[in-house]
Amino acid sequence: MTVIIRTVAELREVVRSWKAEGHLVGVVPTMGALHDGHLSLARRAKAECGRVITTIFVNPKQFNNPDDLKKYPRSEDADAALLRWVGVEVVFCPSPEEVYPEGFVTTVSVGGVSEPLEGALRPGHFDGVATVVAKLFGMTQADRGYFGQKDWQQLQVVQRLVADLNLAVTVVGCETVRDPDGLAMSSRNVRLTAAGRQRAPALYAAMLAAARDVRSGLPQDQAMAKAAAAVMAEGFESVEYIELRDAETLGAVVDLGRPIRMLAAAWLDGVRLIDNIAV
Repeated sequence: MTVIIRTVAELREVVRSWKAEGHLVGVVPTMGALHDGHLSLARRAKAECGRVITTIFVNPKQFNNPDDLKKYPRSEDADAALLRWVGVEVVFCPSPEEVYPEGFVTTVSVGGVSEPLEGALRPGHFDGVATVVAKLFGMTQADRGYFGQKDWQQLQVVQRLVADLNLAVTVVGCETVRDPDGLAMSSRNVRLTAAGRQRAPALYAAMLAAARDVRSGLPQDQAMAKAAAAVMAEGFESVEYIELRDAETLGAVVDLGRPIRMLAAAWLDGVRLIDNIAV
Protein backbone atom coordinates (compact mmCIF):
# COMPACT_ATOMS: atom_id res chain seq x y z
CA MET A 1 0.00 0.00 0.00
CA THR A 2 1.27 3.45 -0.94
CA VAL A 3 0.64 6.35 1.42
CA ILE A 4 1.16 10.07 0.92
CA ILE A 5 2.92 11.88 3.75
CA ARG A 6 3.32 15.65 3.98
CA THR A 7 5.14 16.30 7.26
CA VAL A 8 8.62 15.43 8.46
CA ALA A 9 7.29 14.31 11.84
CA GLU A 10 4.97 11.71 10.30
CA LEU A 11 7.64 10.54 7.86
CA ARG A 12 10.21 10.02 10.61
CA GLU A 13 7.73 8.00 12.66
CA VAL A 14 7.16 5.66 9.71
CA VAL A 15 10.86 5.35 8.89
CA ARG A 16 11.66 4.67 12.54
CA SER A 17 9.29 1.70 12.51
CA TRP A 18 10.80 0.39 9.26
CA LYS A 19 14.30 0.52 10.64
CA ALA A 20 13.21 -1.15 13.85
CA GLU A 21 12.02 -4.02 11.63
CA GLY A 22 15.44 -4.15 9.98
CA HIS A 23 14.48 -2.74 6.57
CA LEU A 24 16.92 -0.97 4.25
CA VAL A 25 15.34 2.35 3.21
CA GLY A 26 15.75 3.83 -0.26
CA VAL A 27 14.79 7.32 -1.41
CA VAL A 28 14.15 8.62 -4.92
CA PRO A 29 14.17 12.45 -4.84
CA THR A 30 12.06 14.01 -7.62
CA MET A 31 10.30 17.24 -8.49
CA GLY A 32 7.29 15.34 -9.80
CA ALA A 33 5.89 15.26 -13.36
CA LEU A 34 7.08 11.68 -13.33
CA HIS A 35 8.06 9.72 -16.44
CA ASP A 36 9.57 6.31 -17.10
CA GLY A 37 13.01 7.60 -16.12
CA HIS A 38 11.80 8.38 -12.61
CA LEU A 39 9.93 5.08 -12.43
CA SER A 40 13.08 3.19 -13.40
CA LEU A 41 14.77 4.72 -10.33
CA ALA A 42 11.85 3.67 -8.14
CA ARG A 43 11.94 0.14 -9.54
CA ARG A 44 15.69 -0.07 -8.91
CA ALA A 45 15.14 1.11 -5.35
CA LYS A 46 12.37 -1.44 -4.86
CA ALA A 47 14.69 -4.20 -6.06
CA GLU A 48 17.46 -3.23 -3.64
CA CYS A 49 15.65 -1.91 -0.56
CA GLY A 50 13.02 -3.24 1.80
CA ARG A 51 11.12 0.06 1.86
CA VAL A 52 11.12 2.96 -0.61
CA ILE A 53 10.23 6.65 -0.36
CA THR A 54 9.78 8.83 -3.44
CA THR A 55 9.84 12.54 -2.69
CA ILE A 56 7.90 15.02 -4.82
CA PHE A 57 8.96 18.59 -4.15
CA VAL A 58 9.45 21.39 -6.67
CA ASN A 59 12.38 23.03 -4.94
CA PRO A 60 12.22 26.82 -5.33
CA LYS A 61 15.83 27.26 -4.21
CA GLN A 62 17.29 25.55 -7.29
CA PHE A 63 15.50 27.77 -9.82
CA ASN A 64 17.41 30.91 -10.72
CA ASN A 65 14.63 31.83 -13.18
CA PRO A 66 11.25 32.50 -11.48
CA ASP A 67 9.44 31.97 -14.78
CA ASP A 68 10.96 28.48 -15.08
CA LEU A 69 9.74 27.66 -11.57
CA LYS A 70 6.25 28.88 -12.45
CA LYS A 71 6.14 26.80 -15.65
CA TYR A 72 7.52 23.63 -14.11
CA PRO A 73 4.86 20.90 -14.62
CA ARG A 74 3.02 19.66 -11.54
CA SER A 75 0.88 16.49 -11.51
CA GLU A 76 0.81 15.09 -7.98
CA ASP A 77 -2.28 12.89 -8.38
CA ALA A 78 -0.99 11.27 -11.58
CA ASP A 79 2.46 10.87 -10.05
CA ALA A 80 1.06 9.16 -6.95
CA ALA A 81 -0.94 6.75 -9.14
CA LEU A 82 2.22 5.75 -11.03
CA LEU A 83 4.13 5.20 -7.80
CA ARG A 84 1.33 3.02 -6.42
CA TRP A 85 1.67 0.89 -9.53
CA VAL A 86 5.42 0.53 -8.93
CA GLY A 87 4.76 -0.34 -5.28
CA VAL A 88 6.54 2.52 -3.55
CA GLU A 89 5.56 2.52 0.12
CA VAL A 90 5.63 6.29 0.77
CA VAL A 91 5.23 9.36 -1.42
CA PHE A 92 6.59 12.33 0.54
CA CYS A 93 5.02 15.59 -0.68
CA PRO A 94 6.01 18.38 1.69
CA SER A 95 4.97 21.99 1.28
CA PRO A 96 7.63 24.69 0.79
CA GLU A 97 6.91 25.82 4.34
CA GLU A 98 7.60 22.33 5.67
CA VAL A 99 10.98 22.19 3.92
CA TYR A 100 11.94 25.82 4.50
CA PRO A 101 10.13 26.97 7.65
CA GLU A 102 10.08 30.57 8.76
CA GLY A 103 13.57 31.69 9.79
CA PHE A 104 15.38 29.19 7.55
CA VAL A 105 18.82 30.67 6.73
CA THR A 106 21.13 27.71 6.02
CA THR A 107 22.65 26.96 2.61
CA VAL A 108 24.77 23.95 1.66
CA SER A 109 27.34 24.82 -1.00
CA VAL A 110 29.51 22.28 -2.81
CA GLY A 111 32.59 23.67 -4.56
CA GLY A 112 34.60 22.22 -7.40
CA VAL A 113 32.25 20.01 -9.40
CA SER A 114 29.40 22.54 -9.07
CA GLU A 115 31.30 25.45 -10.60
CA PRO A 116 31.58 24.88 -14.39
CA LEU A 117 28.83 24.37 -16.99
CA GLU A 118 25.46 24.45 -15.19
CA GLY A 119 27.02 26.14 -12.17
CA ALA A 120 28.38 29.01 -14.27
CA LEU A 121 25.19 29.42 -16.28
CA ARG A 122 22.73 29.06 -13.39
CA PRO A 123 24.20 30.86 -10.36
CA GLY A 124 22.94 29.41 -7.09
CA HIS A 125 21.34 26.38 -8.75
CA PHE A 126 23.59 23.78 -7.19
CA ASP A 127 23.45 25.45 -3.79
CA GLY A 128 19.70 24.89 -3.98
CA VAL A 129 20.19 21.29 -5.07
CA ALA A 130 22.74 20.51 -2.36
CA THR A 131 20.64 22.15 0.33
CA VAL A 132 17.43 20.31 -0.52
CA VAL A 133 19.17 16.95 -1.04
CA ALA A 134 20.92 17.26 2.32
CA LYS A 135 17.55 18.06 3.90
CA LEU A 136 15.78 15.18 2.15
CA PHE A 137 18.47 12.75 3.28
CA GLY A 138 18.02 14.05 6.82
CA MET A 139 14.23 13.94 6.66
CA THR A 140 14.01 10.43 5.21
CA GLN A 141 17.00 8.90 7.04
CA ALA A 142 17.46 6.82 3.88
CA ASP A 143 20.24 4.27 3.50
CA ARG A 144 20.38 4.61 -0.31
CA GLY A 145 19.56 7.52 -2.61
CA TYR A 146 18.75 6.98 -6.30
CA PHE A 147 19.56 9.59 -8.96
CA GLY A 148 19.50 9.52 -12.75
CA GLN A 149 22.65 10.03 -14.78
CA LYS A 150 20.88 12.42 -17.17
CA ASP A 151 21.72 15.18 -14.69
CA TRP A 152 25.35 14.09 -14.62
CA GLN A 153 26.77 17.20 -12.99
CA GLN A 154 24.05 17.10 -10.33
CA LEU A 155 24.95 13.47 -9.61
CA GLN A 156 28.60 14.43 -9.08
CA VAL A 157 27.54 17.27 -6.77
CA VAL A 158 25.43 14.90 -4.67
CA GLN A 159 28.23 12.34 -4.48
CA ARG A 160 30.68 15.05 -3.39
CA LEU A 161 28.19 16.31 -0.81
CA VAL A 162 27.78 12.86 0.71
CA ALA A 163 31.52 12.16 0.75
CA ASP A 164 32.53 15.53 2.21
CA LEU A 165 29.88 15.57 4.95
CA ASN A 166 30.21 11.86 5.82
CA LEU A 167 26.50 11.31 5.30
CA ALA A 168 25.37 7.76 6.01
CA VAL A 169 23.74 7.22 2.62
CA THR A 170 24.91 5.41 -0.51
CA VAL A 171 24.33 7.36 -3.72
CA VAL A 172 23.26 5.16 -6.63
CA GLY A 173 23.58 6.64 -10.14
CA CYS A 174 21.22 5.01 -12.64
CA GLU A 175 21.44 4.96 -16.43
CA THR A 176 19.63 7.62 -18.44
CA VAL A 177 16.32 6.39 -19.83
CA ARG A 178 15.60 7.45 -23.41
CA ASP A 179 12.67 7.39 -25.78
CA PRO A 180 13.11 5.07 -28.77
CA ASP A 181 14.39 7.98 -30.89
CA GLY A 182 17.13 8.74 -28.34
CA LEU A 183 15.71 11.78 -26.56
CA ALA A 184 16.56 11.65 -22.86
CA MET A 185 13.37 11.54 -20.80
CA SER A 186 12.72 14.76 -18.92
CA SER A 187 9.73 16.39 -17.26
CA ARG A 188 10.39 19.43 -19.44
CA ASN A 189 9.83 17.46 -22.67
CA VAL A 190 6.06 17.91 -22.31
CA ARG A 191 6.55 21.62 -23.02
CA LEU A 192 7.93 20.94 -26.51
CA THR A 193 5.66 21.54 -29.49
CA ALA A 194 4.89 18.57 -31.74
CA ALA A 195 7.40 19.87 -34.29
CA GLY A 196 9.98 20.53 -31.58
CA ARG A 197 9.56 17.03 -30.22
CA GLN A 198 10.42 15.70 -33.68
CA ARG A 199 13.61 17.82 -33.79
CA ALA A 200 14.71 17.25 -30.19
CA PRO A 201 16.58 13.93 -30.75
CA ALA A 202 19.08 15.83 -32.91
CA LEU A 203 20.95 16.82 -29.76
CA TYR A 204 21.69 13.22 -28.78
CA ALA A 205 22.49 12.27 -32.40
CA ALA A 206 24.99 15.13 -32.68
CA MET A 207 26.65 14.09 -29.43
CA LEU A 208 27.02 10.50 -30.59
CA ALA A 209 28.56 11.72 -33.85
CA ALA A 210 30.95 13.99 -31.93
CA ALA A 211 32.01 11.10 -29.72
CA ARG A 212 32.80 9.06 -32.82
CA ASP A 213 34.76 11.99 -34.26
CA VAL A 214 36.84 12.34 -31.09
CA ARG A 215 37.58 8.64 -30.99
CA SER A 216 38.62 8.86 -34.67
CA GLY A 217 41.17 11.55 -33.83
CA LEU A 218 39.36 14.79 -34.68
CA PRO A 219 40.52 17.55 -32.28
CA GLN A 220 38.08 18.08 -29.43
CA ASP A 221 37.26 21.70 -30.23
CA GLN A 222 36.50 20.86 -33.85
CA ALA A 223 34.31 17.91 -32.89
CA MET A 224 32.32 20.01 -30.41
CA ALA A 225 31.90 22.87 -32.90
CA LYS A 226 30.70 20.42 -35.55
CA ALA A 227 28.14 18.99 -33.09
CA ALA A 228 26.84 22.45 -32.15
CA ALA A 229 26.46 23.36 -35.82
CA ALA A 230 24.52 20.14 -36.46
CA VAL A 231 22.14 20.91 -33.59
CA MET A 232 21.53 24.47 -34.80
CA ALA A 233 20.90 23.18 -38.32
CA GLU A 234 18.00 21.13 -36.91
CA GLY A 235 16.19 24.25 -35.72
CA PHE A 236 17.36 24.67 -32.13
CA GLU A 237 17.37 28.29 -30.93
CA SER A 238 20.77 28.12 -29.27
CA VAL A 239 23.44 25.81 -27.92
CA GLU A 240 24.76 26.84 -24.53
CA TYR A 241 27.51 24.24 -24.51
CA ILE A 242 28.64 20.91 -25.86
CA GLU A 243 31.86 20.08 -24.04
CA LEU A 244 34.10 17.23 -23.00
CA ARG A 245 34.86 17.08 -19.29
CA ASP A 246 36.53 14.78 -16.79
CA ALA A 247 33.62 12.58 -15.74
CA GLU A 248 34.33 12.85 -12.02
CA THR A 249 35.75 16.34 -11.48
CA LEU A 250 33.96 18.12 -14.36
CA GLY A 251 37.26 19.85 -15.05
CA ALA A 252 38.95 20.11 -18.43
CA VAL A 253 40.10 16.83 -19.96
CA VAL A 254 43.83 16.54 -19.34
CA ASP A 255 44.21 12.78 -18.88
CA LEU A 256 42.70 10.68 -21.65
CA GLY A 257 43.12 7.64 -19.44
CA ARG A 258 40.41 8.89 -17.06
CA PRO A 259 36.67 8.53 -17.73
CA ILE A 260 35.40 11.32 -19.98
CA ARG A 261 31.87 12.71 -20.30
CA MET A 262 30.36 14.86 -23.01
CA LEU A 263 27.77 17.24 -21.62
CA ALA A 264 25.38 19.50 -23.52
CA ALA A 265 22.67 22.09 -22.99
CA ALA A 266 20.57 23.61 -25.77
CA TRP A 267 17.30 25.51 -26.22
CA LEU A 268 14.40 24.33 -28.36
CA ASP A 269 10.86 25.78 -28.31
CA GLY A 270 11.88 27.85 -25.31
CA VAL A 271 12.70 24.65 -23.42
CA ARG A 272 16.19 24.01 -22.08
CA LEU A 273 17.31 20.45 -22.84
CA ILE A 274 20.36 18.86 -21.25
CA ASP A 275 22.07 15.57 -22.00
CA ASN A 276 25.36 13.72 -21.53
CA ILE A 277 27.11 10.60 -22.74
CA ALA A 278 30.28 8.69 -21.94
CA VAL A 279 33.07 9.13 -24.49
